[in-house]
Amino acid sequence: MVRRIDFVNPFGSRLYDDLIHKTLSYYAGEGTELTISHLDGFTTEIDYFYSKHLMEAVLFEHVMQSEEKGFDAVIIGCCYDPGVRVARELVDIPVIGPMEASMQMAGYHGYNYTVVTDHHKAAPWIEDVIKLSGLNGNYHGIRTIEWYIRDMIGNPDAVALDTIKRCEEVMAETHVDTIIMGCTIVAACFQQWLMKGNKPPKFAIMNPNLMALKMAESLADLKQKGGYHISRAGFYEQPSGFYADEATQARKAFAAAVA
Repeated sequence: MVRRIDFVNPFGSRLYDDLIHKTLSYYAGEGTELTISHLDGFTTEIDYFYSKHLMEAVLFEHVMQSEEKGFDAVIIGCCYDPGVRVARELVDIPVIGPMEASMQMAGYHGYNYTVVTDHHKAAPWIEDVIKLSGLNGNYHGIRTIEWYIRDMIGNPDAVALDTIKRCEEVMAETHVDTIIMGCTIVAACFQQWLMKGNKPPKFAIMNPNLMALKMAESLADLKQKGGYHISRAGFYEQPSGFYADEATQARKAFAAAVA
């Protein structure tokens, strides 16, 4: 069985695509065709929220196009999980957020967890993502390494070492079992460092890219065999009649505005 997964970096740059492909494709299951994409021509920065919200509108178009191209699942490659819930209203294929997938799988790695993310600006947003998910029962706070992604790509080993040092501090402080890396690019830097033959710490550090990939593969398999159906009865109900017409007009107006 072939499953086609689109991992979209929600940045207007291909700078991060190779790093994600190198550190993620190795873990893809047999039959997985993994595509790493990005939002061509859009902003490279989503650390500040106005740009992030503009990016989400472009991202929705990308997700709909991915379904039209025959992808079996889409991973939105940022731990803000940007646009994930809205995108699920738009398409019938699974849409995966790395932060949500990591929280769902955290219990298999340890009893409780702390999140270590990139910088102070990201921390409160990710805390809101955690609260909104309803998966925060064994969550024990968030910490940062104070790196921005534009700087990470130039020195990924330094990012990995700073992440390990911060995780060790967090473990001593909180006594949790597990760390979730709250940034997909931090996670890729760490994974690349491991793939060079370096030994991992004794405690569990979860890579959200890997968690999202395995979630996407599982749901894609279920979708192909008729075992995945997103509910259209409530939150993810799709517009019909007048509301469908309005949505179509809004999509056309948006396309004209950004042309």
